[in-house]
Amino acid sequence: MKISRKSFLLSGLAALGSLSGALSLFSCARKSQVVPGAIVGPNAKVGHLLRKGNLGVPTRTVEHSVVIVGGGVSGLSAARTLKRGGITDFVLLELDENLGGNSVSGSNVSTEYPWGAHYLPLPNLDNTELLAFLEEHRIITGYDAEGRPIYNEYHLCFDPEDRLYFKGQWQEGLVPHLGLGTTDQAEIKRFFELMAQYKQAKGTDGKWAFTIPVAHSSADETYLRLDWLTMEQFLKEQDFRSPYLRWYVNYCCRDDFGTELKDTSAWAGIHYFASRRAVAANAEASAVLTWPEGNGFLVKQLRQSLSGQEQTKSMAYRITLQEGKVLVDTYDWKSRELIRIRANKVILAVPQFIVQRILKPDAQRNAAFYQSFTYAPWLVANLMLSQKPETNSGAPLSWDNVFYDSPSLGYVYANHMNLPRHPEKHVLTYYLPLSDASPKIARIDAYRRSHEAWSARIMADMRKVHPEIDQLVERIDLKVWGHGMIRPTKGFISGQERQKAAQPINHQAFFAHSDLSGISIFEEAFYQGNRAAKELLQSLSPSDRVS
Repeated sequence: MKISRKSFLLSGLAALGSLSGALSLFSCARKSQVVPGAIVGPNAKVGHLLRKGNLGVPTRTVEHSVVIVGGGVSGLSAARTLKRGGITDFVLLELDENLGGNSVSGSNVSTEYPWGAHYLPLPNLDNTELLAFLEEHRIITGYDAEGRPIYNEYHLCFDPEDRLYFKGQWQEGLVPHLGLGTTDQAEIKRFFELMAQYKQAKGTDGKWAFTIPVAHSSADETYLRLDWLTMEQFLKEQDFRSPYLRWYVNYCCRDDFGTELKDTSAWAGIHYFASRRAVAANAEASAVLTWPEGNGFLVKQLRQSLSGQEQTKSMAYRITLQEGKVLVDTYDWKSRELIRIRANKVILAVPQFIVQRILKPDAQRNAAFYQSFTYAPWLVANLMLSQKPETNSGAPLSWDNVFYDSPSLGYVYANHMNLPRHPEKHVLTYYLPLSDASPKIARIDAYRRSHEAWSARIMADMRKVHPEIDQLVERIDLKVWGHGMIRPTKGFISGQERQKAAQPINHQAFFAHSDLSGISIFEEAFYQGNRAAKELLQSLSPSDRVS
């Protein structure tokens, strides 16, 4: 069997890692009632200034051709497309001190780590713009004779990829299978066979029933009607009763949407399983691309399109559309200065609950219009450990480590993608969708909780799978995402509000955010940013294109 360069390197480094891990696990044991750490951004207090309304009159005015509001993946993608279209006189505004939105990342002495989105599945072959972006940054190194992408192996998730703590031990893979009876096994098999049928289904319009981006999916009513069922109703309709299958599908909904089965559109739930048809020359179709910093790596690549045009710690608080001009009033919370930007066009690469507060509503954009856009709150924590956690039985420490029947989604081992593998410190990135209450109640509760309260909750969950965690953890830093991602609730994907929200206003204001897709994943944010920038470019006259 041919051994890849990656496998060769990992085999040698694994030996070093096992030797290091064997050296007195509890020699540095520490018991503490309070774990050090902090609750870090985004700057919610500054963002909440929008609720107070008008901040005042700007003290000075600057001129730009285009303003991009929002420095997440959609805003950065829009900037990249504008640059490629010849527009360089633009400024990108970001409220937070870092670009990236929910793909931001952090670092310590040993590794970078994600604060949100942490992987990218292999794209479908017809997602040509995304494939070109990956090729541009050498994540794809070429194509074989059959036209299949060849991925740089250092970007493909290293083995072991994932495991599940189930029935008191770690099993390989996330679908429960240890000790299941024939009835449960048959039902799980039937579910995946049905999802495989949906994956190959096409509508009467000739489009895939489910694909990425969402906008390219079929409009055939046969499939769109699924948007008017919840995923829970769909499972009942199809007579799926296995508690293990239901747990897994619920886990998937919470993972990608921040919603429970009872709140998730069946169309969106099926899309999770049926929208990906990737092929690769050197990887399985189910492989993922990931990095120590998660999708923060992709943010770094997108930032290369900027040449000092970004302005962080800068909040747009009012946007006024005039005849021929756009006025964007901003608050620079570094200097505490109010500044007006006078521009020809604006791209709002922010979620609709922000658009509602900063853009003067028109006849179509009233309070009722925005009510269909709801957002899932999340907690993400990064736990710094002195040593790797033990695996008492079953599958070894993996990149993705999930707990059966836990309120959390488990953790990602941030050091997993690092070479060499004997770091000074280890980081576990812990994900907790706050989906057990209404978003508003969960959001309020999340902001009110102290670092000590959150840490106690996290440690209680971690002890169930790692009893030794108290002796290993040195620090826990937390980030509360009050509006972490759009919730694809029943009727939202096929609803008129989502489509209307993407429509430009007066060829002046253009909209780009993953909430316009109804699904908050990198591919959709990338698509929406490109789409909005292309619409802006198409609206320009020849004289406008002179930057």
